[in-house]
Amino acid sequence: MVISGEGASFCAGGDLEWMRKAAGYSEAENVADAMRISKMFSSIRDCPAVTIAQVHGAALGGGSGLVAACDVALATEDSKFGFTEVKLGLIPATISPFVIEKIGPGHSRALFATGEVFSAVRAHAIGLVSEVVTLSTMDAATNAKLRAVLAAGPQSIAAAKRLVLDAPLPYEETAKRLAAARASEEGKAGISAFLEKKKAPFVAEIEI
Repeated sequence: MVISGEGASFCAGGDLEWMRKAAGYSEAENVADAMRISKMFSSIRDCPAVTIAQVHGAALGGGSGLVAACDVALATEDSKFGFTEVKLGLIPATISPFVIEKIGPGHSRALFATGEVFSAVRAHAIGLVSEVVTLSTMDAATNAKLRAVLAAGPQSIAAAKRLVLDAPLPYEETAKRLAAARASEEGKAGISAFLEKKKAPFVAEIEI
């Protein structure tokens, strides 16, 4: 799944009209609204398919949260990031589990508290972004990721993602999961194709 933005930015944060409307919500309505947002972010992070963010322009507040929720994030050199909620008297609460998971508590504490806007180079350095590319090479970089995904087993991709999302796992559980993968139809087909120097049956034949 590829997530991209239309217009000048990937996602410049919350809609101002929505913020104005939410200011009049009751506490219960605000909690329900925030839970819907949290579920949206978790559905992206927990998606069994690979999720790729194509970032250009601004990715602020919830926009940076979307980037954190994705497995892979490609950003153009001029992209800008920031957890700017504190500048509005708010906090990046609903995105915090996904951001802290991605960049760690140290970077999160500094960037949440200052609300500073930072570059794609820094986003890459702290692990928020996977690669920094030019606008002209964004499609080629995305296609390279898609080709890698399409050459892999969809069940193994989902299981590989769960290894990270469920971490830390005891050694016994990792052994069980590897054994299950080896015994699966997809695993058997992949190993057989490798030994016979053939293309595995799960490799997708799609033109990109």
